[in-house]
Amino acid sequence: MAKYLVIVESPAKVKTIKKFLGKNYEVTASNGHVRDLPKSQLGIDIEHDFEPKYITIRGKGDILAKLRKEVKKADKVYLATDPDREGEAISWHLAQALKLEGKNVYRISFNEITKNAVKASLKSPREVDMDLVNAQQARRMLDRMVGYKISPLLWAKVKRGLSAGRVQSVALRMICDREEEINAFIPKEYWTLDALLSVKGEKRPLKAKFYGNSAGKLEIASEKELTGIKEKVEKEEFQVLEVKKGERTKKAPSPFTTSTLQQEASKALNFSIQKTMRIAQQLYEGVDIKGQGTVGLISYLRTDSMRVSEEAAQAAALYITDAYGEKYTALHTEKKQSAAKIQDAHEAIRPTDITRTPVFVKESLSRDQFRLYQLIWKRFTASRMSSAVYETTSVVIGAGDYRFHVSASKIVFDGFMSVYTSEDEEKAENNVMLRSIGEDTNLNLKELEGNQHFTQPPAHYTEASLVKTLEELGIGRPSTYSPTITTILARRYVVKENKNLYVTELGEVVNSIMKESFTSIVDEHFTANMESLLDKVEEGKISWKTVVENFYPDLEEAVQIAEKDLEKIKIEDEVTDVVCEECGRNMVIKYGPHGKFLACPGFPDCRNTKPYLEKTGIKCPLCEKEVVIKKTKKGRRYYGCENNPECGFMSWQKPSGKKCPECGSYMVEKGNKLACSKEQCGYSEKIAEKKTEE
Repeated sequence: MAKYLVIVESPAKVKTIKKFLGKNYEVTASNGHVRDLPKSQLGIDIEHDFEPKYITIRGKGDILAKLRKEVKKADKVYLATDPDREGEAISWHLAQALKLEGKNVYRISFNEITKNAVKASLKSPREVDMDLVNAQQARRMLDRMVGYKISPLLWAKVKRGLSAGRVQSVALRMICDREEEINAFIPKEYWTLDALLSVKGEKRPLKAKFYGNSAGKLEIASEKELTGIKEKVEKEEFQVLEVKKGERTKKAPSPFTTSTLQQEASKALNFSIQKTMRIAQQLYEGVDIKGQGTVGLISYLRTDSMRVSEEAAQAAALYITDAYGEKYTALHTEKKQSAAKIQDAHEAIRPTDITRTPVFVKESLSRDQFRLYQLIWKRFTASRMSSAVYETTSVVIGAGDYRFHVSASKIVFDGFMSVYTSEDEEKAENNVMLRSIGEDTNLNLKELEGNQHFTQPPAHYTEASLVKTLEELGIGRPSTYSPTITTILARRYVVKENKNLYVTELGEVVNSIMKESFTSIVDEHFTANMESLLDKVEEGKISWKTVVENFYPDLEEAVQIAEKDLEKIKIEDEVTDVVCEECGRNMVIKYGPHGKFLACPGFPDCRNTKPYLEKTGIKCPLCEKEVVIKKTKKGRRYYGCENNPECGFMSWQKPSGKKCPECGSYMVEKGNKLACSKEQCGYSEKIAEKKTEE
């Protein structure tokens, strides 16, 4: 009897796939990669055409020995690793490590782990796609070159254990740049004006927002301007000038890609990117469902395609018509995406069977699995449904030459919103009163409400917004977002507080070295261009060796220059005047995971350490003691009084020691300006440039 061997990546898939295949099939797992570049050296032969030196990964010898035994017994071997570049590369490495040349070896791939998909893949086996493999080899080698050439420089300059990476260094720079932007931001004052109007027959007043005058929109920049407008408006009669009724449609959202799933799970479920990917992997590989055994619940989770297979689209249309009615079913004409892009062989992330509703599987899933599956199911179902329809009313009210606006909208057909509304979904302003307002309605002014506001700085990056920006800039690919963010958090270059990402002192040091010595590597356009070159390798348009050959000389030159420059400024441990109370030596400044700290130079005999409070030379605005740089528990930097806890002074911005000439409050540094710490004051001035003596 013929025996066929199917090799998958993950042991979790073995059980799911074995269930679909007959007794003739043996299913086993490689547990991910089996070969890689050696950890102890660069592993790329620069002298001989950049040939990579692959070795068996430590601990994988036993797995390979077991696989070799299975291969000997098999008539045919099917390599069934994941349907992406990395999966293709694992298949190729397996073929090399198991010496499968000359044997009946086939590559099969499926976008979902279902009986139909697995059996269909066995009917259309193919060879390993070397373009995909080479794109992955090129990425691996570029990342290795950056990591192994630059990381030792960071160790010499700062501390051991730091790392640089092609994508992570760009992500770190983006977070640092945003932090600088926020720190330099000076709020601008503006005012809003609302008119509360009584309408005959209505108990509640109508609130109309100030828009401008007959010439167009007006901004109110100060209280003085507001007072001037109020004085004029109070003398005028309010009358309805125009009532516009209309209809607005809101299109159904697209199904999830990797990046949009990560963003929405972060917003709606408060999941980290890493957690989202871990749980999505479990749903893809298979979960025990009561009465059905082990079932793969979602399609492949690493994708940037929004395509939906014809089979899945038809099943969705049938389900929606049956469950919600025909008018809820959208008539889809699929947009053709670029046929060149191999990711388009993928589909969007969707349930493998739309009739497997969240309620049906709830008892079989953990709480987190259920919440993520429900999000995916709802989003996919909504994507195949009709648009929502709003009835809109917009009213223009005149007060002399000034104009006020009121608008409202009401859902008349919920469409896809009967299943799914995203976190960002706008709430319909259902102003019932507007229905009864016409151009002859009498309006009487009850009150004018003026409110002061200030423009807000750009928001700190969150994991979700960082992924969105990386994707928009074309940096990284679906499989890289999660490991990139995980790395910069693990290295403590960045900390996470209330979802926001803040750069640490350590992150600032690493970023400044990278910006100074390796400008192109931390340049987002360079990195995005490198991604498009890797896509061209995948499409078979460029040789992967060409990409590596062109990249290496520039990197090597930058490393050599940096080595010389850094040698000159290699920092020894800075000795302080703080005396170690345990052994009497003067303590030195060292870098740790949270930044600088004081340590006894007598280590390991004396292990005394203490926090390092860096002095700023600025007097505390509250108690005249000195302001020092402190850190939160997670490592985020702030300015506080050395006399804490007796003095509670604290500021995220650096105080300047100068008093505001307008209100007497202390001023803070914001980029190249000094600004009053009291937002309501709004005073700012340029920092005087220090004259350097020749």
